[in-house]
Amino acid sequence: MLRVGEVITFERQFTKRDVERFTEISQDEGKHHISEDNQGRLVVQGLLTATLPTKIGGDHDVLASNMNFNFLRPVYTGDTITCMVKIERYERVKTNRMAIRATFTCDNQHSKTVLTGEFSGVVLE
Repeated sequence: MLRVGEVITFERQFTKRDVERFTEISQDEGKHHISEDNQGRLVVQGLLTATLPTKIGGDHDVLASNMNFNFLRPVYTGDTITCMVKIERYERVKTNRMAIRATFTCDNQHSKTVLTGEFSGVVLE
């Protein structure tokens, strides 16, 4: 069971294949997503980066009703991103529902914040 104040952490490294697959699905074909830079990297789509906090929500059966994202820096293939989700609210609102609100911060391997935001919704029991 989740608790207010709890911090859940998840880490992921994005690959070129991840970006290629997301490009196919989203049809977000900006040049920076399909052409490598001079270091051989692609820019990861913002919404692909935003799957980090949604993965944590999915692990805990959150039905999100609101999600806000602040994209602060680009993420490149090969970057390792650590997402820290903090539970800000978790309380019973109905017999079989818990209201949830969480904030999150995603940092790259250089401890630079690349994404912040929050989500809210319910957890069905």
